[in-house]
Amino acid sequence: MQYDTLRVSDATIYYELRGHGPLLVLVGAPMGTRFFAPAADLLAADHTVLTTDPRGIGASVLDTAESDSTPEARADDLARLIAHVDAGPAAVFGSSGGAVTALALAQRHPGVAHTVIAHEPPVTAILPDREERNAAVEDIIATYESGDPAGAWKKFMINANIHEGPPPGPEPDAQQLADERFWFRHEMRGTTHFAPDISILRDGATTVRVALGVDSAGQLLDRTSHTLAELLGQETVPFPGGHIAFVMDPPGFVARLREVLLMQ
Repeated sequence: MQYDTLRVSDATIYYELRGHGPLLVLVGAPMGTRFFAPAADLLAADHTVLTTDPRGIGASVLDTAESDSTPEARADDLARLIAHVDAGPAAVFGSSGGAVTALALAQRHPGVAHTVIAHEPPVTAILPDREERNAAVEDIIATYESGDPAGAWKKFMINANIHEGPPPGPEPDAQQLADERFWFRHEMRGTTHFAPDISILRDGATTVRVALGVDSAGQLLDRTSHTLAELLGQETVPFPGGHIAFVMDPPGFVARLREVLLMQ
């Protein structure tokens, strides 16, 4: 594995590169390189795999720490990274906020990715109840800002219609707490407010597919994924597991991703 940083106009972006073969990018937001590492190691057997910490998260440092992270800015970072490693055009798998980044990439930089697989994008701007969803996000952020992270997470899970919390783990370290703070304060709002340009995503130079975990039925991102797929005139592409299957079951996720890539 190689790791390095790329200087952009207002930040230093950390990335990792593995393997040899066609370029495959795995991108999250706020999830960064460490969450994708097990899947990236497996995929490196037949791909050049690029992963990155999104701006403001992990080792990707903003010049101005309190700057907001928008899908458009993250897409620009991704386009520069793909050009920098000089192995494109790429297939891009984006999950959650990273799926929104990938959609923004397809809109702003046509052809940089030949394929985008948007896994459970939280594009609530396309839902009929978007005003209610925006209000819920503002309440979550306000709860965090009031000094109640646990309460903010509880409201987040209720809004997402996720009834089971993550398994107990060790206390978060300083970097994890900083990433959490950045996500609530500077990333969540811009990500959920992103409005996809349906005509570009449907008819543009990048093939866009919407993926959905089979265990995510009934959740908010089940709704956003199905709505986006319908607007694009397609069916959702099923993936095993739920929202973070690439973390919980890397071999199962990788096997399915390889199948989907062969369909394109």
